[in-house]
Amino acid sequence: MFTIANISYLGFLVCIALCIKLYWKLSTRWNGSYSCLVGKTAIVTGANSVGKTAIVTGANSGLGYYTALDFAKRGARVILACRNKDRAEAACLKIIKATGNKNVSYKLVDFASLQSVRTFAEDFNKSEDRLDILVNNAVVGFFEKDYTGDGIQYMLHVNHISPFLLTHLLIDKLKQSAPSRIVNVASLAAIFSAPNFDNINKVPKITLFTELRDALVYATTKLYNILFTNELARRLNGTGVTVNALHPGSVSTELFRGFTGIVDYITKIFAYTLFMTGEEGAQTQIYLSVSKDVENISGGLFTNCKQIGMYSAAKDPQVDKKLWEISEELARISPNEKLNFANI
Repeated sequence: MFTIANISYLGFLVCIALCIKLYWKLSTRWNGSYSCLVGKTAIVTGANSVGKTAIVTGANSGLGYYTALDFAKRGARVILACRNKDRAEAACLKIIKATGNKNVSYKLVDFASLQSVRTFAEDFNKSEDRLDILVNNAVVGFFEKDYTGDGIQYMLHVNHISPFLLTHLLIDKLKQSAPSRIVNVASLAAIFSAPNFDNINKVPKITLFTELRDALVYATTKLYNILFTNELARRLNGTGVTVNALHPGSVSTELFRGFTGIVDYITKIFAYTLFMTGEEGAQTQIYLSVSKDVENISGGLFTNCKQIGMYSAAKDPQVDKKLWEISEELARISPNEKLNFANI
């Protein structure tokens, strides 16, 4: 039974939620670049941009979709890299209808499979002349299964190893198209994690409930995205290819759509009342992809369309190098595919 006290308390919570929502609306910085990318190509494991060719991984919804939409508006050749054929087709048709840009297509890729990533890259390298922007946006926030068919921990594989592999396989095309850009979508969650190389390919034992385990592993994989960015920037120095990482903000996406029960209910309430929209959250990765303000910056960490200080767990070059070596082994990078300082 509702009492005056209960109603007052509920009203107070609603006011707090509205204030937080208003804060996001007023504080979100929008990418103001008028860069035209016509004639360029972008891949978004997520989405891409005008006059260029773009590949967007995870581009049929959320951040990737709005990134692809923005790039299509700019005239880019946009390639959505997606796992689900029906959703990819629907996203392409929606973007074409909204922008009038018919040069929007998709290629299927499963980031839980090394062979699928290799097939995708081989097809792209054969069919496309250039690659100007690669946005590594694909991500999962829960364990669909413990290990992939390649014997790699599921979230580690999708969130880090596959982007690592894809970047290696497309690096020659990026160099040929220089100046070109790589954008890695990380997360503020990384600040709550630390490298755990001794057990990097292990599924942690469940503590309290599976959602907590999944959140902790997600945070670690996002830290690896940043460590990867740091080392990649060093290895690409002087090539004309830049790479930066970003935290998109607290965004309402389908990232945690695998949650069930009361956790799913609570997550949805928070997502739709307190978080930014996908369009708002996509602004920083769009900014890093097209803005002239960052054309000479590499190895940076950004949020809200501005550079921030590197997280403390990502300041040791030796840690970056160690992750790189482990990732090469897990991704089964062949000797001729390795990206060393000597062959840049």
